[in-house]
Amino acid sequence: MNMTHYMELLATNQPWNLIIFMAIPVILAETLAITELYLLFTRKFVGAIYQLNRFSGIIVGIYFIGIIIYIITQAVIPITQAGEWRTIVDIIAVSSYVVAGLPLIWIALQELGLINKRSGHEDKLKVHAVCVALFLVFGHIAMITGMLDPTIFGYTEANAHQMDGGNMSHESSSMQMN
Repeated sequence: MNMTHYMELLATNQPWNLIIFMAIPVILAETLAITELYLLFTRKFVGAIYQLNRFSGIIVGIYFIGIIIYIITQAVIPITQAGEWRTIVDIIAVSSYVVAGLPLIWIALQELGLINKRSGHEDKLKVHAVCVALFLVFGHIAMITGMLDPTIFGYTEANAHQMDGGNMSHESSSMQMN
């Protein structure tokens, strides 16, 4: 089966790419989302849950800065220059994954006091809630489109008809981590 570059990234270099690009950011973002719900209901802006919320928001935002830089420099630019996108679903999957990190970066900037400095807890909580929602929407768009087979939308592998030692020739992905 053919894969989008997003899914190929997660499937390559097992289990490390899955851990780096899916498990760590999702665990941090889910921790942020769960603690966010607690804060929305209790309005307790002190204590361990509040500190965990702040910590996970800062770490996941900073973490996504690294992921976005890596994805853009090692995948988006080279794939675009080589004209190797595997239909629109491939573009949507990768770009949605990148966009999903932006609201988390916004949360980190807010928690580090670099933006929304004069906002109170309630206003910051609203920003957090909107940012978490945006992450969830774009993250799920990336996952769903990333799991689609691009041949459904007309993609044909460049070397699909050439046999090499009994195996189909496959282009090497620029999203692989070595």
